Amino acid sequence: MAYILSVGTSLPKHHVDQQAAAQFARSQFKRSFKDIDRLLKAFNNGEIESRQFVQPIDWYQEHHSFEEKNNLYIEKALAHAKEAVFHCLHETAFLTMPVPFDEIDALFFISSTGLSTPSLDAKLMNVLPFSPYTKRVPIWGLGCGGGAAGLSRAYEYIRAYPEAKVLVVACELCSLTFQPQDQSKSNLIGTSLFGDGTAAVLLTGEKAASKYTRLKTVPKVLGTQSVTMKDSEDVMGWDFTADGFRVIFSRDIPSIISGWLKEQVDQFLHQLGFSTEDVSVFLAHPGGKKVIDAYLESLSLQEHQLFSSKEVLKQHGNMSSATVLYVMKHFLEHQSLDAGQVGLCGALGPGFSSELLLMKWEGLS
Repeated sequence: MAYILSVGTSLPKHHVDQQAAAQFARSQFKRSFKDIDRLLKAFNNGEIESRQFVQPIDWYQEHHSFEEKNNLYIEKALAHAKEAVFHCLHETAFLTMPVPFDEIDALFFISSTGLSTPSLDAKLMNVLPFSPYTKRVPIWGLGCGGGAAGLSRAYEYIRAYPEAKVLVVACELCSLTFQPQDQSKSNLIGTSLFGDGTAAVLLTGEKAASKYTRLKTVPKVLGTQSVTMKDSEDVMGWDFTADGFRVIFSRDIPSIISGWLKEQVDQFLHQLGFSTEDVSVFLAHPGGKKVIDAYLESLSLQEHQLFSSKEVLKQHGNMSSATVLYVMKHFLEHQSLDAGQVGLCGALGPGFSSELLLMKWEGLS
C-alpha cells in the first residue's frame, strides 16, 4: 500500500487580495456588461480573500501572444516545480531526514495550463539531482482533477513496486491563460476564482514510510476510483485559439455535483466496505464556494470535514490540479486523525470526471 509522507509547495510572489482583483475585473469587463456591479458580487461572495500570480496584476491588462505566455509558463513552472520538490523532500514537519533525490523511482508531472516538449518533468530532471533512471510520467489535460488523479496513479505504481518512492508534482499557472480580449461571462467568473500554485507530494511503500515519517499517524491509500460522465465534454476545459487557452466553465457545475457525485462516492465506499458515515474528513479540491456547498449538501458532510478545503480556497483561490495537494498539506500541518480513522480525497475535472481516493490513517513511527 502507498503512504502519503510529505507535501511541499511553491507560491508566486505577486499576492493579490480579492478587492484588487475585483477592481481589475471591473476595468477589463465594464464595457461588455451593463450589470457589471451585480456580476462583481462573485468576488465578494466566493469566500476567496487572496490569490497569487506569477506576474504583477497590471501585466494581465495587456494582450500577450500565446508564444510569450507559453514561454513564460515554461520558465516559471520549472522554477516553482523545483522549489516545491525541494521542500517536499526536505520538509522537517513531515520527515525525520531528507529523502535523497536519486532515490525517487518515478515522477508524475501534472499540468494543464501550458505546453512543453520535452515535458517539464524532463526539464526538472536537469535542474535537480534525480537518477537518470527515474521513470517520468507526464499527465496533461486533467484540469482541476489532475492532482487527485496523480495521487491515484502513484498509488497504483507503488502497488506494483512496493519499495518505490514516487513524487507527484502538480503545477498550474492559471493566470497565464487569461485573455483580456475574451469578454465572456465564463472568463469574468474565472477571473474571480483562479490563481497560480505548485505542489509536490511524496508517496512510498510501508518500509520507507516507517523510516522517514515524523507524523504520529500517516494516511495510507486503500483504493481509488476514476469515473467519467458520458457526453459531458462541454462542462469545463479549454478552447484553443490563436491567443492561447480560452476557458470553458459551465454554470451548471454545482448542480451536476449535487445530482451525480453522491452516487459515485457511495459506490466507491461500498466497494471498500465503508459508507459516508465512516468518513472523518474530505480533502476535496474546493473549486469554488458553490462547489463546496454542493459537497456539503449532496454528501451530508459537516463544515469541519471540509475545513482545509475552505482554508486553501480562502488563501489561494482555485489553483486547478495543485489545489487538492495544498489541501492535503494544510490538513497534515493543522489537523490529524487517529489511527484507524478514514478520509476521502477527491477532485473533479474536465471530461466531466471525478477522481476519488480513500485513505486510512496508521501509526508507523
